Amino acid sequence: MNEDRKQESYTIRNIQRDEADIYWPLRLEALKTHPEAFGASFELSIQLPMSEVQERIHNEPDDYILGAYTEEGTLAGMMGFKREHGLKLRHKGMIWGVYVAPPYRGGGLASLLLREVLDRGRYLEGIKQINLSVVTTNESARRLYERYGFEVYGIERNALVVHGQGYDEALMNYFYAEHSTLDENITTGGVR
Repeated sequence: MNEDRKQESYTIRNIQRDEADIYWPLRLEALKTHPEAFGASFELSIQLPMSEVQERIHNEPDDYILGAYTEEGTLAGMMGFKREHGLKLRHKGMIWGVYVAPPYRGGGLASLLLREVLDRGRYLEGIKQINLSVVTTNESARRLYERYGFEVYGIERNALVVHGQGYDEALMNYFYAEHSTLDENITTGGVR
């Protein structure tokens, strides 16, 4: 990783529908290069018309895709958040579609995105927990989530099967009641 990349600043904001042409290539890259990490497949996703991609981009306080943009406007990373529907499920949200492009890895970008999602969740009335799943072979992602207070509550064996190979996922959750304030020692890089 080049030292200049670590010093780069990012704008963290919701991806807009009219930015589908910027978002979709990064999403397809994620699905193609890491098929074991996502429930969606590259093969089916590449067939979607841009109008459907635009319809999938929401901009609600409890349903959005967060983007990290470089100073030049390049989308370097993303993280989706969606609140569960239904009267008995609305206390839960879910993180999905996390991806940082290779040139931007190692500088704390995923940590910035995660912190923003957790901070926003504090202001959503009734949200008590956020869930996510991460393939067990992705140790760096799992460590990041654990630094922010996520805990593994189960392992789903063969959660995804890619080209005949099964991949297990760690099911993780974060409870706001137990983490009323993020540890002040967590820095931009997510280190305790």
